[in-house]
Amino acid sequence: GGKYMKLRDFAIGVVAGLAAAVIIREISDRALPYKSADEILAELKQQFKKDGHIEGSWIFMKPEYFQNGYTSIPAYRGGITQIIDGKSKNFEFVVDAHQGILLEVKVV
Repeated sequence: GGKYMKLRDFAIGVVAGLAAAVIIREISDRALPYKSADEILAELKQQFKKDGHIEGSWIFMKPEYFQNGYTSIPAYRGGITQIIDGKSKNFEFVVDAHQGILLEVKVV
């Protein structure tokens, strides 16, 4: 049963690794609590206001995981409608749920 032991040890290693990843994520969530979606939207609107009048804005209240190629981080998705040079422009954004850092902005 030498082969069986190796496979079992590997499986235990994988499970231990997954458990460690979950624990690390939980610790980071506790150490860095989520900012509220409202608070983040208010901060973003302050940033956007510099470029023109804000006509409307929205944000999903529940964070989702945003993939950036290396890791997935909890983030809020939302949008802002703004008047720039007399024209209405719609932006969609993804913002980090812990610090409110913009991860992605695109014109839609």
